[in-house]
Amino acid sequence: MLNATLTYDTLRFGEFEDFPETAEPVWILGRNFSALTEKDEILSDVSSRLWFTYRKNFQPIGGTGPTSDTGWGCMLRCGQMILAEALVCRHLGRDWRWHGGQRQREEYVSILNAFIDKKDCYYSLHQIAQMGVGEGKSIGQWYGPNTVAQVLKKLSVFDSWSRLAVHVAMDNTVVIEEIKRLCMPWLDYAGAACSEPEPDPQRGLNGCLEGACAMAVEEMVLWKPLVLLIPLRLGLSDINEAYMETLKQCFMLPQSLGVIGGKPNSAHYFIGFVGEELIYLDPHTTQVAVEPSHDGQVPDDTYHCQHPPCRMNIRELDPSLAVGFFCQTEEDFDDWCMRIRKMSCSREALPMFELVDSQPSHYASADVLNLTPDFSDSDRLERFFDSEDEEFEILSL
Repeated sequence: MLNATLTYDTLRFGEFEDFPETAEPVWILGRNFSALTEKDEILSDVSSRLWFTYRKNFQPIGGTGPTSDTGWGCMLRCGQMILAEALVCRHLGRDWRWHGGQRQREEYVSILNAFIDKKDCYYSLHQIAQMGVGEGKSIGQWYGPNTVAQVLKKLSVFDSWSRLAVHVAMDNTVVIEEIKRLCMPWLDYAGAACSEPEPDPQRGLNGCLEGACAMAVEEMVLWKPLVLLIPLRLGLSDINEAYMETLKQCFMLPQSLGVIGGKPNSAHYFIGFVGEELIYLDPHTTQVAVEPSHDGQVPDDTYHCQHPPCRMNIRELDPSLAVGFFCQTEEDFDDWCMRIRKMSCSREALPMFELVDSQPSHYASADVLNLTPDFSDSDRLERFFDSEDEEFEILSL
């Protein structure tokens, strides 16, 4: 018997299934809520996440390409959502809340501008799709979770305002030494200072590649905020039940950015769970592309889901996915390592990946190759890393 999955397109924004009346806790990106007494708080938290869906009537990709991503862009939109969550945590904090109809903070506007469907915005669909061309992906071709993670990592190099250290952990292995080298590049691998980082006193608060709407002076930091993306395959055709509890525990970590993955016909951005159901934002709704106003503000109502989020049973999840975490400081990362090690010692669930102190001799790292904006090594990296583009089918509409 087929299980129905509740989505926004199937409901046409008419009726939405509320959270079940259950005493089981609702976990959303490291926060715990009661479905019995905190439904308003749950909706407020969900609606504060940036929600990227299919869009139409935007500038042609590449000048002559498609003007809509309906039917092929859902995994790209999920990648945008997980990275947008990292930027919100980076600049606004996890407890920030969106209130519609109000003039928004400058940092929020800058974050949203980075994802507008225009060719000159850092993380726009145009940038992701065209970066994929350099990776051997034609515009309109399906991306798997790993491919999206690799492309977002490369695009983040240009974002001098956020100064993120985006790391994609391969081979189901997270190497602590490697991440600390990435986040503290002015230290050698043993932790001794080898060079002083150069402060960048002028960083635009604008999400576009050209120009800046404001400038800020920021003190020199000792840790580049970490976005850790871990592509995984948790089974063959179906998710292995041994990993289900571990996956749910990831949503309970304070560093959680959620999960990108989905089902054979669609990709979703998973932000939490209640009981055996995963909570997610669904990109399969086509909306008209948005243009910023003359003062830089963005009409943002359509970038926030103002209805109860979708849910699906965890057993329906495709085994190919990517989990994400954000560590603002070195202390956050050390705390994450401690929590992961504690989870690994549990007898109730099977670890999804391995956490090691130093790099195994057989392990090749993208960060070791010193990736720079000219991406001279990108072809070699893609051939080495990307082997999972067959796990989803393109959605036909």
